[in-house]
Amino acid sequence: MCRRTARGLPPGRWLESGGPKMDWRSRAGTSFICEKTAVTASRGMAVTNHPLASAAAVEMMAAGGNAVDAAIAALFTLTVVEPMMVGIFGGGAALIRLADGREVVLDGLSTAPAAARSDSFTPISDTWPDYMEAKGRANRVGPKAVAVPGTLKAWCEAAGQFGRLPLSDLIAPAIRHAERGFRLSPYLATCIAEIAPDLALDAAIAAVFLPNGRPLGAGDLLIQKDYANTLRLIAEEGPQVLYGGELGRRVADYLAGAGSFLRFEDLERYRTVTREPVRGTYRGFEIVGPPPPCAGGVHTLQILNLLEAYNIADSGFGTRETLHLVLEALKIAAADRRAVTADPAFVDVPVERLISKAYADQRRMEIDVARASTFEARIRSNESANTTHVTVADAEGNIVTSTQTINSLFGARIIIPGTGIIPNNYMYLFDPHPGNALSLEPGKRITSGITALIGKKEGRPVFALGLPGAHRIPASAMQAVLNLIDHGMDVQEAVEAPRVFTWGQEVEIETSVPVEIRDTLATMGHRVVGVDHVAGGMCAIGFSDDGRMTGAACWRADGVPMGLGGGSARAGTSFWPDPRRGRVY
Repeated sequence: MCRRTARGLPPGRWLESGGPKMDWRSRAGTSFICEKTAVTASRGMAVTNHPLASAAAVEMMAAGGNAVDAAIAALFTLTVVEPMMVGIFGGGAALIRLADGREVVLDGLSTAPAAARSDSFTPISDTWPDYMEAKGRANRVGPKAVAVPGTLKAWCEAAGQFGRLPLSDLIAPAIRHAERGFRLSPYLATCIAEIAPDLALDAAIAAVFLPNGRPLGAGDLLIQKDYANTLRLIAEEGPQVLYGGELGRRVADYLAGAGSFLRFEDLERYRTVTREPVRGTYRGFEIVGPPPPCAGGVHTLQILNLLEAYNIADSGFGTRETLHLVLEALKIAAADRRAVTADPAFVDVPVERLISKAYADQRRMEIDVARASTFEARIRSNESANTTHVTVADAEGNIVTSTQTINSLFGARIIIPGTGIIPNNYMYLFDPHPGNALSLEPGKRITSGITALIGKKEGRPVFALGLPGAHRIPASAMQAVLNLIDHGMDVQEAVEAPRVFTWGQEVEIETSVPVEIRDTLATMGHRVVGVDHVAGGMCAIGFSDDGRMTGAACWRADGVPMGLGGGSARAGTSFWPDPRRGRVY
């Protein structure tokens, strides 16, 4: 357990020393208790939102694999144990730092099928909150909601380019858990119960998660034999079995027959994109993140630039002064975010301007430190909070921070019969109104708030983090950066600390923030709403100078850090040592 009261160490002190130095001074702010404990190890670290996925990652590193192998094994396992969040028919992005210092973003986000048109869906409203909804929920539930998947191709390409273990080894833990089954956590059981009415509409998915018409409960055994067979087929034949092979033909034929826009040719044509990360600085730390069509990297850097002129460390964690500045910066960035919520192959995205210090200086003048201001946020997004994340690192210096999803809870809420595959519902992210930046166009990539970050000091990684949570992801990741750099928190405290969020309308503040502070913010003009949690379970790793890695997961999901320590026996050691060795007789 750890309790923190606002105001901490000089910026970055824990990062440089490898651990926090308890030198806190009392100050009116927000106290909180960490519900989980961190793990420290030297040979490898995996933080995922399910213990079986973290175990799969550590298993790969123990078998001689690197962080990329471990991350891919964890993601395949998550498709089994977090089936409501992620699948091989989804999309996502990964920020990968290799041992030689290279950094790339592998974009495996979904694309619109070639048969899709800007008027393929009939919108039911021209105003928010129903602006993105289509008649009959066709863009949200069922076959028409399915976009072209990128996850399987991206995961296999990452493993092939940067890993060292065979694909069959990486998929083996997922096959094992799908075939033998695993016990449901209360978290997964709650997700099933929450969406049970929609699951009941599709016989194939209902048979798995609503046996005998009853939602599976916590502690029940979930067996997915069809999906185990599908994974075994992929392990044997590789990703091409979906992107142009027999599995792809079977899936595409079923979806087309059910009214989907997706065709076999869409799977054949799908390509991942390797992108250069976006980069910026904050108080001497380099922050590296994903570029558009992921909005999170740009969004985070813009907010940090706005806040850099203020003494956030001095104003303290969770205080009225700090939270007001954070909220105002969030609103400004939100007003600009629409400019980066589009596929750069279709829309000109002004990345360099938005992440520049000069632009931050210009926009900062609009902040009133005493009163809440109005910054119009013209953002339209149906991005789902139902996502997962993995952060993995090894002793060689490889780091993977990756966010993956099938968009909404259980994606399109169907299963392709006989395959166990739950497809995405990414068509729900496209604007059903023609003529806008987010409108449907054939081949257009979906946009995402993915904010997989790596922080560095003098070229050396000091933290890596990410989380699920849709459009609330960038705000939450940015606050973790403040916690680490400005407030001197250790990595466990940084991921569990209370969060806030706004897009310019209501201000969401976790109820662990004292009511007195929430009331004070309301008197400043913020429309405050208390919420149980902002965004999802963060997965983070802190790196120290001596090679130790500290992994942390927060209470907002089933996250578990697992580390690999120990090592080989000392050279020359044998079980039956010769007592005369080294002696002269």
